[in-house]
Amino acid sequence: MCGRYALALRPSQVRRYLQDENMQVDEAPEDEGDGAPRQSYNFAPGYHGIVYRADVPDYGAGPRRHKKGEGESEEEASTDAAAEEDQGEVRYKLQSMKWGLIPFWTKRNPDYGSMMKTINCRDDSLIENKGMWNTMKQRKRCIVVAQGFYEWLKKGKDKVPHYTKRKDGQLMCFAGLWDCVQYEGSDENNYTYTIITTDSNKQLKFLHDRMPVILENGSEDIKKWLDPKQYTWSKELQSLLKPTDTELECYPVSKDVGKVGNNSPTFIIPVASSENKSNIANFFAKGAAKAESKTPATEVKAESPKKGEPVTQIKQQEGEDRKTIDHDGTEDNAPLPVPKEEVKQGIKRELDDVPETEEQPKKMSNTSASPSKPSSSPTKPARKTRSATSNNTTSPSKPSGKEKGSQKITNFFSK
Repeated sequence: MCGRYALALRPSQVRRYLQDENMQVDEAPEDEGDGAPRQSYNFAPGYHGIVYRADVPDYGAGPRRHKKGEGESEEEASTDAAAEEDQGEVRYKLQSMKWGLIPFWTKRNPDYGSMMKTINCRDDSLIENKGMWNTMKQRKRCIVVAQGFYEWLKKGKDKVPHYTKRKDGQLMCFAGLWDCVQYEGSDENNYTYTIITTDSNKQLKFLHDRMPVILENGSEDIKKWLDPKQYTWSKELQSLLKPTDTELECYPVSKDVGKVGNNSPTFIIPVASSENKSNIANFFAKGAAKAESKTPATEVKAESPKKGEPVTQIKQQEGEDRKTIDHDGTEDNAPLPVPKEEVKQGIKRELDDVPETEEQPKKMSNTSASPSKPSSSPTKPARKTRSATSNNTTSPSKPSGKEKGSQKITNFFSK
């Protein structure tokens, strides 16, 4: 079945699409205004969609017949053959109609539940020349235009919406039926339509056992289906109602499409697509990318910036292009702002290297003299063999702890 589809294009856009596919369009509704069809990525029953049909009278194709029980009059049946011959070249038009067919003999506007029963018409219900569809299938055939349609895959108690479209990106042309009705006490014409369904093809069997009848754009099949000169049902017309051979694309989409009234372009984008901003996997992937971009920057962040200059983090890894990342997190391909030698110096001053630089001044204090006091025992060996746990205090003849501390600091920063 088809209970929801997508059509977010204006009539003028649809017109151009069809004309590009060699489908004649002589008339189309306005893009805006009271008579304009609805544009929605979540097109539901009761909405006014775009229907493509032959430009025939409201009673349908072929000669006008007046017959009791068809809701028009009680006059005897008649045929106006002359009017039929004068029709000349067939004209085609786009028209705004309400989804959910209401037969012409209906007296009052039906409720929503009744209308839902006629949003689809099974192809096998048209085989015999009887039933509610009998008049429509002979004289009021149309094409329902869509970008794609939705179907829900049952997984236990869960239902996962799937979107199906043509792989080539062209519009879909569903076989449909239309009708026109006037309710009692009203002169207004109400145009409605239904979508014909058939067995699913092999590609969509996993999803549902029914799918819309899809006719190939600009094909002879469409011309036959809409031909107003064929106003009696035939095996040739019935044979057109079959699963499509057109290559389709089907994938899961957001569950938000399940609620009538929701409308978003993300509804026709795969859930796992990078284009889908609401994709949860995408959200975490983006967060991981940010974390990755920050980590290398902290490894080489060492040199203090000059006064008045902005802090710039540098990301440079072996084998990668040079990139700079500013404080806002944006990237470009600018060269590194400092030479490699300076970066290496910065790396030596990393926090992880501090224990090694602290050991250096300790050794230097025993082998180099203070600028003001020469060493009293230059030939004495340095305290290389002194135990790290020794409790011996400094000799009175040697520099005090205060001097040793200052000596370490000056030696450290002179490096």
